[in-house]
Amino acid sequence: MPNSKRNLAFADDFIYAELVEDVRGYQVEDAIAINLSPRRMITGSDHPAIVPAWKSTWLKGGTIAEAERVALIKVRRRTNLGGAGLRGWDWLGDRIRSFPRDTPLYISPFDHCGEVVTDPLVFTNERSTAQAEQAFDLRLNLWWSPGDTDCFIHNEHPFLEVHTQIHGTGRMQKFHGSEEASIYEDIPMSPGATHDPFCRVTGHNQWTYPWHRYYADTDCVWLAIELHPKG
Repeated sequence: MPNSKRNLAFADDFIYAELVEDVRGYQVEDAIAINLSPRRMITGSDHPAIVPAWKSTWLKGGTIAEAERVALIKVRRRTNLGGAGLRGWDWLGDRIRSFPRDTPLYISPFDHCGEVVTDPLVFTNERSTAQAEQAFDLRLNLWWSPGDTDCFIHNEHPFLEVHTQIHGTGRMQKFHGSEEASIYEDIPMSPGATHDPFCRVTGHNQWTYPWHRYYADTDCVWLAIELHPKG
């Protein structure tokens, strides 16, 4: 059914978060629209625009003319937004014992958004035409941290991943090693921006990530988009 919609698992009084599938002529009052599909999203009417696969834009009274699956997200209440840990979010240290004890980084519940079929090498921009598609579970979650938070340098993920900035400003950073002084790329993240994938495919369900981290310049909320292989 066109424009089938539901709230995402992390929607609440503070954050508007909706998933819309089989999108056709959908009006968006004011929200970041994230294309959760290997196919393009078309926005606008008088002058249609293309939002590529796994990219995003901020629509304000705009229209999604056509898309397969879209997340619409916006912080709608800023006061006490930092109380995320009091409304069902987890401090990451409660999930990962090795996580630095003094880092205020909080993770929302996951939303399982269904299946995606794509070529991992197309997802990572290592080739433009699909040759070896496979199925993935699509999972979303939000992160929150206050300003000037180092969200930990790491280089391991068992999934394909990108991030979209929802609130505040931060940076995705790459490093030669696990030391902060080894930084070699700094990617600004402002609301509505989704960075290109960092990982590279090295085999079936195998990929490598550079050492990388998210750094919050201000109080920030950002979205993690994860593709977990099904087989």
